[in-house]
Amino acid sequence: MSEGRSCPLHYRYRPEQLTATPEACDADVLYVIGGLYGNPLALDEIEAMAARERQEGVRVKLVFNGDFNWFNVHDDLFRAINNRVMAHDAITGNVEYELARPADGAGCGCAYPDFVDNEVVERSNRIMERLQTVAGNHPDLQERLADLTRYRCLIFGGLKVVILHGDPESLAGWGLSHEALEQDGAGQLAGWFRQSDADVIVSTHTCLPVARHLNVEGRPRLFLNNGSAGMGNLAGDARGLVARLALNGAPEGALAAAWVGSLHGSLMPVGFPLQAWLTLFDRLWPAGSDAELSYRHRILNGTSLSPEQLLPLNGIGERLI
Repeated sequence: MSEGRSCPLHYRYRPEQLTATPEACDADVLYVIGGLYGNPLALDEIEAMAARERQEGVRVKLVFNGDFNWFNVHDDLFRAINNRVMAHDAITGNVEYELARPADGAGCGCAYPDFVDNEVVERSNRIMERLQTVAGNHPDLQERLADLTRYRCLIFGGLKVVILHGDPESLAGWGLSHEALEQDGAGQLAGWFRQSDADVIVSTHTCLPVARHLNVEGRPRLFLNNGSAGMGNLAGDARGLVARLALNGAPEGALAAAWVGSLHGSLMPVGFPLQAWLTLFDRLWPAGSDAELSYRHRILNGTSLSPEQLLPLNGIGERLI
């Protein structure tokens, strides 16, 4: 299999492992941030969102679940993004894994499925090569990235919350993508909930946001995939998204909101200043560059996904009201 489509063996794990070593989460609100992609303006806004909640006396915890690097191909920006993110909690994404310990044949480490065009895969491999060159100038950060775990389980509100990057079998798995869940329904997802015994699973990696609410063996379960914190996710909407879990409800503007037991889960928009980000992005990735060809349209226009497609589904595919 070609670079960028293969899934290295060291990316793999078993669903049963995901809840084996749970950690207590001493917070009222948990933000899970995937796919920042090196956007410092989005990071500013996410930290400001948390600060606004803290002003109300709420304890907020930030966990970055990978791919916080990507567009930040400048030494100062690379260092700033990684230092700021790792001041919070973080797990690795395939990007961070390949920056810390590049693997022969992995390319970008994305393990792209067949429905992704070869040109996109090839451009991602070249983006990774350029970013790896920058990362090589910062061995101290590479060491810190190498120490990041592939997944975590937090006990939050008395529930088991699994935070991972890809899917419950691989760091770069696409089994929890919008496309996979639209095709398969809740079957594979329900199986992974049974195998892992998780109440909530939060992932990213697969480009488009997803929310699913289902009942498995008499217990409500919730799955959230934020798509990208650093790029637009919905049609005509340039805002990023983060997953938010809380012991209370969600602030105004939350998308795909649902309760699971004592926790409220939602996807929260990240309204960073688009023009400032575009100015920086265009300086790093000018017209005709790999990232410009793959991502600039999405940065400006979002995706083809409508907000209605985010509404959580129950286990038989009905939209929850």
